[in-house]
Amino acid sequence: MSSRPELRVSKGNGKRSGGILGLRSNPARKIFQMKLDVLIHARRLASDTRGAEIAEAAAVLPLMFMMLLGIFWFGQAFSIYGAITRAAQEGARAGATPYCATCGGPDLLTQYATNAANATQNALTASKLDINQAQWPSPAPAFVACTGTNSCSGSTKVCVQLPVQLANLSTGGAGVCGVSVTFQYPFQFWLPFTSLNKQRIYLRASARVRMETH
Repeated sequence: MSSRPELRVSKGNGKRSGGILGLRSNPARKIFQMKLDVLIHARRLASDTRGAEIAEAAAVLPLMFMMLLGIFWFGQAFSIYGAITRAAQEGARAGATPYCATCGGPDLLTQYATNAANATQNALTASKLDINQAQWPSPAPAFVACTGTNSCSGSTKVCVQLPVQLANLSTGGAGVCGVSVTFQYPFQFWLPFTSLNKQRIYLRASARVRMETH
């Protein structure tokens, strides 16, 4: 009877740390650990950055909001000021235009003042402004009257003075008579948490035009 050769396999001690697998696994573990550390630090940094951004936004956004409100309301004030100034110029030109070449006397001056007031009111209406809010200036402009008095006339909303000296004679100016149209218009600011909030100011419009001869 023939005997079979036995195949013996050495099991070894079962430890892989000293073998080829151990050499291959250690660098992978180190790389994985490094990536994990980087990810953890990145998350911490992101959370810290978000907190700082939220704090900065909480401090900056209200200031930006107030600046935008200020720009808007000051822009509105400049827009209204431009509109009432153009209205005063229209009124002064209308009051300086000859109405009747053969007429004279106080009735003619009254008609000039009425024309100036009506032209001013029409210009305000065209600019979407309420004529009922217009007021006589306080105090009234102190012009030297060419004839009669320099009191306001024309309407209770617009101060029309004519004929008045447009140049200061004491400083060597020429004695030119013309029409002066002056009035003021209210404007109210809306700026919360400031001293200007709900403050009403009066924008003053004034125009002078030399009267044409007829």
